[in-house]
Amino acid sequence: MEAAMRVGLLGLGRIGAVHAATLAAHPLVDELIVADPVRTSPYGRPGDPFEADAVVIASPTGTHAELIVRACERGLPVFCEKPVAATVAETVKVLEASAGNRVQIGFQRRFDPGYVAAATALRAGELGELHRVHLVTADPAPPPAEYIASSGGIFRDCHIHDFDILRWVTGREVVSVYAQGANLGAAFFAEAGDVDSSAALLTLHDGTLATLQGSRYNGGGYDVRMELAGTKRTQVVGLSSRAPLHSAEYHSPEDLLPRPDNPWPDFVARFEAAYRGEIDAFLRADRSLCSIEDALEALYVAEAADLSLREGRPVEVAEVRR
Repeated sequence: MEAAMRVGLLGLGRIGAVHAATLAAHPLVDELIVADPVRTSPYGRPGDPFEADAVVIASPTGTHAELIVRACERGLPVFCEKPVAATVAETVKVLEASAGNRVQIGFQRRFDPGYVAAATALRAGELGELHRVHLVTADPAPPPAEYIASSGGIFRDCHIHDFDILRWVTGREVVSVYAQGANLGAAFFAEAGDVDSSAALLTLHDGTLATLQGSRYNGGGYDVRMELAGTKRTQVVGLSSRAPLHSAEYHSPEDLLPRPDNPWPDFVARFEAAYRGEIDAFLRADRSLCSIEDALEALYVAEAADLSLREGRPVEVAEVRR
């Protein structure tokens, strides 16, 4: 796909608008065709996105499966925002229907420089033997109630990014999950069968332990971090001057601890470069991309976490596999 091409974009919501700007400015895109039933864009022209050389899907979750299959039936390379589908069964069907086609799923953390550096250091042996991983994903404010009602829950909607990046950075698989949650904020989380605070213990296939925590009420700003502790050193992703962390140990500028006077406001700002990177990788097809198989593996972990939360017990990931 190194020649200039026409790209069709479905969906002009928050992420769709980001992708539209990226695609319009990309040197490999000579025409952008956009489609959204209610929104318009200053980039590209309205039209049939399937009359293109490649398709980018940023429409609502419930449309993803059908649109991926439709694009594959036309032999078009596909980039689709996560998730592939709302359930494991439907994701498996899309996987089977798309066999032989190039499909990339939008787990943008794989293209963030911090996660790339951590994966490189771990694989080069710079951390020594990995003994522990800690992951954090915390939103500054909750999404709307109507979004939560159809999101699939915090583990499928939010922490599935943590599950994917845990697999990608460490090269290890999650074999069991013990998840907990709490509702400390708005009533609409409990009404939707969801939680606004989350924690989980994950065991990887080699016995390495990973801990996870999340929140929909991190008022200091958007906080996404990954800590990898090895026998030689610990490496942290997301520990920058914009991390919303106030250290009790800060005494002078020489301490070089985060001073979050300008914290990350949301995931779009935090992962701006990563969103551009994943689209560039899709257009060039020159990097290891997140496949439907990868997305399914992350979904299995999310399913196990959700089941653990509801039943109050550790759950083996094998239990939720097809």
